[in-house]
Amino acid sequence: MKKLKFRHEIKHYINAGDYLLLQKKLRYVMKPDSHAGPDGTYLVRSLYFDTPADKALMEKIDGVDNREKFRIRLYDHDDSFIKFEKKMKVNSLTAKFSVNITKDQCKDILNGNIEWMKATDNPILLEIYHKMMHQQLKPRTIVDYTREAYIFNPGNVRVTIDKSIRTGLQSSDLLNKELPTVETLPGQLAVLEVKYDEFLPEVISDIIQIGNRQKLSVSKYALCRMYY
Repeated sequence: MKKLKFRHEIKHYINAGDYLLLQKKLRYVMKPDSHAGPDGTYLVRSLYFDTPADKALMEKIDGVDNREKFRIRLYDHDDSFIKFEKKMKVNSLTAKFSVNITKDQCKDILNGNIEWMKATDNPILLEIYHKMMHQQLKPRTIVDYTREAYIFNPGNVRVTIDKSIRTGLQSSDLLNKELPTVETLPGQLAVLEVKYDEFLPEVISDIIQIGNRQKLSVSKYALCRMYY
């Protein structure tokens, strides 16, 4: 497994007015994500996993600082590029491991056919296999949102604005483009995320200071789980 690379992460809820102001400033200072479409956005779909006792959800709600969560993720419904990810939080810093899986492997996991995972030499898949076997880690809910992303090389800064956050409720039908989903936030709210390495450049820090907005513990997974 590669060496852990921990990063700082700041999250805010923002309203429509905040968004328009931020968008203008971010486009002036930062570069748009090269993977975005012509409108500067792309769709993110994640399938989150949890235990029968909702370990990941409860640790988030209880504010446990050292925790982990697992998800399968794809972009713009492109099933040729699917990732299984482990995200960790340790002492307020975050780190992420990911491994690419094929469409067929994804289908196997969703159908509970996981024996092939124990034969892999990938440490993330091995860990997931053991937790699915011994902790009964299973798919819990799909989270969809539209992401607008910007990058700034000094400090390795990435700023994202996630809009139209939707839940697939209890469905795990990850590859279904027509999956019914439900909006989780009022139409004018979005989530601003700022990730960086050792330091946050002052120019970026100044941009994200929006009125009296304060750093929050925002979880799109927890938000979507509120609906069932």
